[in-house]
Amino acid sequence: MTTGWQPTCSLQHMQARAIMLQKIRAFFAARNVWEVETPLLGQATGTDPNLDFFSTQYQSGSQSQTYYLQTSPEFCMKRLLAAGSGSIYQISKAFRNNESGRYHNPEFSLLEWYRVGFDLQQLMDEVADLLTCVLAPLELEAESDSYVNVFSHHTGLDPLEFSFDAYSKCAEENNLSDAVTICAENHPMWLDFLFSFLVQPHLGKHSVSMIFDYPACQSSLARVKVEDPRLVERVEVFVNGIELGNGYFELSDPVEQRQRIDNERKIRKSKALPESNIDKHFLNAIESGLPDCSGIAIGLDRLLMLVTDSKTINQVITFPIANA
Repeated sequence: MTTGWQPTCSLQHMQARAIMLQKIRAFFAARNVWEVETPLLGQATGTDPNLDFFSTQYQSGSQSQTYYLQTSPEFCMKRLLAAGSGSIYQISKAFRNNESGRYHNPEFSLLEWYRVGFDLQQLMDEVADLLTCVLAPLELEAESDSYVNVFSHHTGLDPLEFSFDAYSKCAEENNLSDAVTICAENHPMWLDFLFSFLVQPHLGKHSVSMIFDYPACQSSLARVKVEDPRLVERVEVFVNGIELGNGYFELSDPVEQRQRIDNERKIRKSKALPESNIDKHFLNAIESGLPDCSGIAIGLDRLLMLVTDSKTINQVITFPIANA
């Protein structure tokens, strides 16, 4: 009998996904947040040097053009926000190359939403409400702390002041022998490396843990804090040491947005990473005016792993990349 065609998740886990999606849609319907759809295939994609993308050729008669599978629906959703959509959410597939493992599949499910008029604290409150609803049987409490506090507590280092000697010593004391070779003099890379190994495993033990106010060198698409320009208004969500989501009080300054994209493209070039097209539609939308809003993306497959007490992502998706 031929094998290998069967789904890797159980029928019970398929049903659990359906119930989870019903809960999410009911949650946003009760709050008058509209569900939207945006393209999975676009003429451009994000420039984040930490993400690899898939590209393909669109053929129209004798003309050929490169298109990209989206690493997230963010840019198109912000175009809708700039067009006056109001608060919106999307349940979507997203695609990231070179990502496969216990918590990763190159094609995965994402919940992304934006709340017009919300600051970061209001978004965090809503994240806590949603996850409490979806993870109800686990009876998890929500807690929050600043990046500076948790990083300093678990490493003894100041994340806002880079010292190669101090960071190297910390890595050596914790048997992270590859850190110096991987991170060199790159402060953001050191923060990512040390946070992943020394901080993240301790976050969200029997709770929904939200870490906010990240160092400005990890700005991504978040606004710089007015009170302290060393920080940005960014939050990440963790449960049992697993990162579930990443959110921001969204950057709306078109000049700064363009500068950050240009900087990310320079980093990609310096690392010999594939170049991506600049999303001119997105930049034009920001130029026209993005309303004050906060937004976040939550990995639904990882969330379902928590709901079903699964150990790997393959247990909650029907056909992972190996037998797609």
